[in-house]
This record gives sequence, C-alpha cells and structure tokens, in this order.
Amino acid sequence: MADQVVEILSAEAIRRTLNRLASEIIERTDHLADLVLVGIHTRGVPLAHTIAQQMERLEGIQVPVGELDITFYRDDLDKIGTRTPAKSEMPCDLTDKKVVLVDDVIFSGRTIRAALNAVIDYGRPNLIRLAVLIDRGHRQLPIHPDFIGRDLPTAREELVNVQLMPLDEKDTVELLKPV
Repeated sequence: MADQVVEILSAEAIRRTLNRLASEIIERTDHLADLVLVGIHTRGVPLAHTIAQQMERLEGIQVPVGELDITFYRDDLDKIGTRTPAKSEMPCDLTDKKVVLVDDVIFSGRTIRAALNAVIDYGRPNLIRLAVLIDRGHRQLPIHPDFIGRDLPTAREELVNVQLMPLDEKDTVELLKPV
C-alpha cells in the first residue's frame, strides 16, 4: 500500500517561512558580524544559504555559512548503515562566534546532539542556537529549537519529506501517512 501524501508547505510557503526565520534570527542576534550559520548536511545546508541570502537583503551584511556533516558523531551508525560522509566546511574559526545550527526537521533530537559535538571541533562558540524548518515533536533528548519555521505534530509512524532545490526537483514539505 502506498502512503497518503499531504503537502504541508509549498515552495512559496517555504520561501515565506525562511524569510520569517531570517528576520527572527536578526531580531534576536546582537552584533550580526559575530554570527555564523551552520547548515547540517544534507538539507540544512541549502536552508542556511537561503536564510543568509535573505539576511543580506534585509541588513546588507553577508553572514558566513558553514556546512556540517555529523555522520561520525551519530550514536546510531550501526542502525543506519554505511554511507559516504559529506565534507564539513567552516568559513572561519567558530571561537567566540554566535552559531545558528540550521536543519530541515527536528524529531528525536539525536541529530542535533551529534551536531553540537561536531561543531566544537571548529572552535568554542560564544553561543549556539538552533533553527529548523519543521519541528515534528517526539524528542528523546532535552533539545528544543530556538527558531521554528513550522510546528507539525505527527504520529511516530508518519514521515516528513522535505525536498529542496538544487538537491531535489522542487521545493516542498510533505507529510507521508501510512495507509
């Protein structure tokens, strides 16, 4: 049987949501010159770049963007199997910076726990915050995003499918409900 697919965010809704997230990050960050956005591979990276572009349009400041692969920091490598890690790249030493980790969906919190461990390899930030496009609940760890695009209560067996260009053919967020 196929899953029932429900579109949660269209491309336009994603654009508006990212614009709002950019504004919220600006409003809650003193000294934007100290800010670094760090996208978590895979879909957190294009989200971080889009947010940085919007921040530049709003404030005229280029916010640096890093890319973080958390593969070797995960506590479930035995369950997810072997995969080729992406390359982590930081635009600068993160010591004394205000870092905003960016990811597409937060679920159990384990990805973010791994990202917190990984980011420390690039310096000791003054502050680390979290921005997510979708918060679907079901946390297993005491981790909560500071900036949320959309709260989306889900059942554990449901899946949230985020597609973002240029990685995918379109920009959309879908909820997949087992039938």
